[in-house]
Amino acid sequence: MITIDGKQIKLQIWDTAGQESFRSITRSYYRGAAGALLVYDITRRDTFNHLTTWLEDARQHSNSNMVIMLIGNKSDLESRREVKKEEGEAFAREHGLIFMETSAKTASNVEEAFINTAKEIYEKIQEGVFDINNEANGIKIGPQHAATSATHAGSQGGQQAGGGCC
Repeated sequence: MITIDGKQIKLQIWDTAGQESFRSITRSYYRGAAGALLVYDITRRDTFNHLTTWLEDARQHSNSNMVIMLIGNKSDLESRREVKKEEGEAFAREHGLIFMETSAKTASNVEEAFINTAKEIYEKIQEGVFDINNEANGIKIGPQHAATSATHAGSQGGQQAGGGCC
């Protein structure tokens, strides 16, 4: 649960492990997703070189409005860096992605990556880019957004429906 613009937002996160052997399964996760984090290891050039393939998969099997953030992970291993930060930034810029570097080991920028992605999704909702009534977009509006009369009409014995989330 995170808070954006004073609203409680529940993120549902699926880690597809990024393994080639799981690629067909990974494709199914893109359907119905509002956002994706594409992660490469800054100490392994081959993971950066595979980004184009993973990005093509994401775009082919997802909503065209899906927010995609590119993450260069292991920023704590600067001495072993094989992919310059500028390369990641350039790839992101070229493909219209958000970019940041993180370290899962030290937790540097990890939470921020999820929050920034969620903020971008939220902004697209506010702009009307995402149809919030179509769950195929990967967004589900909680019960507190239902019409007041419908919420009260559906409650029994004075109980009110619980507050859900997006």
